[in-house]
Amino acid sequence: MRVIEGDGVTAVSQRRVAAEAEVPPSTVTYYYATVDDLLVDALTRVNDAYVALVDALPEDPDEALRGFAALIAEGAGADRAHALAEMELFLISARRPSLRSQTERWSAAVDAFLAPYLPDPAARAGVAAASDGYFLRCCTMDPPPSTEEVHRGLRRLIDRERPTR
Repeated sequence: MRVIEGDGVTAVSQRRVAAEAEVPPSTVTYYYATVDDLLVDALTRVNDAYVALVDALPEDPDEALRGFAALIAEGAGADRAHALAEMELFLISARRPSLRSQTERWSAAVDAFLAPYLPDPAARAGVAAASDGYFLRCCTMDPPPSTEEVHRGLRRLIDRERPTR
């Protein structure tokens, strides 16, 4: 991740990762036969952290949504270089099929999180797309959206999409 943070995903090579880790290149190639293997492992670790955070959100729906908004806004805002590296890994999955299982895993986690709010899969997909957009904005805008802005935006979308009773 430090290589991606510093110079982007295209800078990742087994030799570069070995230099960053201060180990011989043979050590990296022993564990990671290809650059894609390195990228999959990095994205898996990113996902492990985010999925664990989503799973640990409070049961109260409003607190959980506020926590999800904080995960988006504060996660990206706390370390923008790291968040941008994570976003770059997600985006590169469009060209590297080996990464898609991890982007699909994240999408499934967000869908499961949103299911109690929205029974309609199409409505959930729209709110999930908005959350992805907020992640991107938090990486690229200066200043990034605040937790409150993200929460307000997601809350409005959920309320608009929620079926009337």
